[in-house]
Amino acid sequence: MELRHLRTFEAVVGEGTVTAAADALGCAPSSVSEQIRVLEDSLGIALFDRGPRGMSLTPAGTRMRAWARRLLDQAEQARREVTGAPAVLRLGALETIAVTHVPSVLARLVARRPGLQVEVRSDAARDQLLAAVAAGDLEAALLLDAGEGLGTLGFTPPPAPLDFVDLEPVRLALVGAPGHPLAGRPALVPDDLHGERLLVNGPACSFRLAGERLLGPAVPRVAAGGVAVMRAWAEQGLGIALLPDFAVTAQLAAGTLVRLGLDAPDLALRLVWRSDRESVPGLREVLYAAAAPAAPPAPASSPSGPGAAGVHWKAGDVGAAVREAPPMYTPSP
Repeated sequence: MELRHLRTFEAVVGEGTVTAAADALGCAPSSVSEQIRVLEDSLGIALFDRGPRGMSLTPAGTRMRAWARRLLDQAEQARREVTGAPAVLRLGALETIAVTHVPSVLARLVARRPGLQVEVRSDAARDQLLAAVAAGDLEAALLLDAGEGLGTLGFTPPPAPLDFVDLEPVRLALVGAPGHPLAGRPALVPDDLHGERLLVNGPACSFRLAGERLLGPAVPRVAAGGVAVMRAWAEQGLGIALLPDFAVTAQLAAGTLVRLGLDAPDLALRLVWRSDRESVPGLREVLYAAAAPAAPPAPASSPSGPGAAGVHWKAGDVGAAVREAPPMYTPSP
């Protein structure tokens, strides 16, 4: 079993077919097939079921998936320690969050661990971020969700040991143009919105999913676009929009939008990571930096030294420790 076999295994898992994995790796499909065969032969067990629609993991393959990522992480960590290369931590975020919330996280990371290099990947697609975390291409990602479990908002997380912590509530506002007939009416209920048009983005958009939960199917949807487009169309009276408070603060203050009197449950700003990758260098700092204001860093030589807010690190307790940390500072929009 070689590292290249594990990388190929991960590529097939992520892409779903030998051909797609070969394209991602820049090699021939026959080379991918041969490496998977050698890996299975070395283990003495099939890792994939081959079908007309692609490759799916067997129970043994599912177990191998976690081990492959762990072994590749350890190999990368060994390479960096031996060569003296700095650790690079990859953080993903939804585009809206990347604008409003990531800068404060990065500032706290610099204060906690000045030598840590961080690469930020912003994406409009939540599923892409979660898939990247599951595959080990990102160490953690910031996204929006609701409820007790990952995906309760209305999406399906990938099959991986994902853990999360909620950093802060994200308040939603149902907004419309100043002359909207419902403007100024208090205590609206969903039935009051019959006949209205709800401006939405794509089916996977967090704010669209929140609207589905709040309003059900009774209010017609009008496909508009991203947050900026929905906000502009609402200002022009083309419909109403359910948007985060931080995206409409200026418009509400200027009077180009008004808040309609329907209470919408908050979303949660959620940090997601793989629970079996908590030993990756820098991940602990990201979790603390996201969850709490900057504090003196733990001694570099002590993996269980003091962390932020007096919490002490212990291997395997990252999620629990972050959940006990103080609430995150809310950045200004």
